[in-house]
Amino acid sequence: MLEFLRSRYLFALDVVVGGVLGAVVGYAAVEADVEHRIDEPLWVSVLATALIVGPVVVRRAAPLRAYAVSLAAVVAAMVSGVVPAVAIGAPITAVAVVLYLVAAEASWRRSVPALGAGLAATVAVMLHDRLTGRLVEPWTDSLLGVTFGWLVLVTGWTLGFAARERRRHAEDEATRRTEHAVAEERLRIARELHDIVAHSMSLIAVKAGIGNHVAEARPAEAREALRVIEATSRSSLTEMRHLLGVLRSEVDSPGLAPAPGPGGIPALVDRARTAGVSVSLDLDGTDDLAEGIGLSAYRIVQEALTNVVRHAAPTRCVITVTVAEETVRVEVTNDGPRVVRGPGGHGLIGMRERVAVYGGTFEAGPRPDGGWRVVAVLPR
Repeated sequence: MLEFLRSRYLFALDVVVGGVLGAVVGYAAVEADVEHRIDEPLWVSVLATALIVGPVVVRRAAPLRAYAVSLAAVVAAMVSGVVPAVAIGAPITAVAVVLYLVAAEASWRRSVPALGAGLAATVAVMLHDRLTGRLVEPWTDSLLGVTFGWLVLVTGWTLGFAARERRRHAEDEATRRTEHAVAEERLRIARELHDIVAHSMSLIAVKAGIGNHVAEARPAEAREALRVIEATSRSSLTEMRHLLGVLRSEVDSPGLAPAPGPGGIPALVDRARTAGVSVSLDLDGTDDLAEGIGLSAYRIVQEALTNVVRHAAPTRCVITVTVAEETVRVEVTNDGPRVVRGPGGHGLIGMRERVAVYGGTFEAGPRPDGGWRVVAVLPR
């Protein structure tokens, strides 16, 4: 609808411009001094005016053809004397208006020759009138006429070419932004896949080890371990299909599940408990969090729990997510064995990146009395 209204507006603007130029060109063709023109029927003047100015009105349909018609009509009208050389201003302006759109729409390989043809036509008309005796003014007046014609044509072409370059730069910038957004989205999906795989595989590995250890002595516990492995595997596969579907598709599918948020943290806690981690959870005011902040909080807790299951189980873990007016604070601590700070793996890097996106603060390291502590503060 907006494009339709815009096209109507531009066409109306061209009609107005064409009407103004037509009035001036028509006056020059009909009422010029008799010493600068030949006597011709009125319809010839009207036809010449229509051929010169008409392309201005229809220039958006075929700019290059409209320019060729307008320029040829100007040359024919001025060479035949229908429009005198002293009245070159209005006709050459009409040509320049069409040339503007040629430069704005066509490639420079076409617009530059079009400009050259207009400049050459201006010189040819002035020389013809000078050599045939229609111009009796000094040669300096002819040079001024040529200079004026060139100035008008070059101005029209320059403005059109500038508009084309500005539009091209805007399109390039939009393309770069789109590519950047795609790269960011792929990076986000890679982090999501890492979080899903790391968390699930760690839990599966722990439960598989338990099942293998107690398979003969405690078959009921082994079956429970297998049940957890099955549930975790199915859940992970579902999330991975969701993310890979987004990765393959250029547009979001309405059938995809929403991104996880703080509401999914209790399920993470239940899984960690099955791996032998005693978890205490405190969620405060997480219902109204924005989707991005909520997803980051969920993933930070998920990765922290994954590290607890992988490196410290069985142990006790405390998770606290506190929502204040301006910040969201996520803290995960465990009472595992004393550890030495290392370089950190991809999990810590992923958590730090999630916090950095929002300009928050992130700390992770061993506790003085044993265990590990992760604290992330996200501005709302």
